[in-house]
Amino acid sequence: MDFVTVLSYSLKGNNAVWVEVDYLTNLAHFIPFKVGQSTEFLADKYMREIVQLHRDPISIVSDRDTGFRSHF
Repeated sequence: MDFVTVLSYSLKGNNAVWVEVDYLTNLAHFIPFKVGQSTEFLADKYMREIVQLHRDPISIVSDRDTGFRSHF
C-alpha cells in the first residue's frame, strides 16, 4: 500500500492515487482520491475496491506510520 500525492487534478477533481498491490498475483490497483479525504472515506473505498475482489488481507505492508494503520 502506498500513496502518490501532489498530482495535477483530474477531470473528477482527484489529485492523488492510492496504490494497492496483491503480492500473490502481482495485480496492482490504482484508486484515485482527493488529498484531505477522511480515513472513513478511504476505508469505505478500500472495502468496495479491494475486499470485494480479494477478501480481507492477512497483512498490510505500508511505509506509513502505525497510527495510520491502526486508525484504518
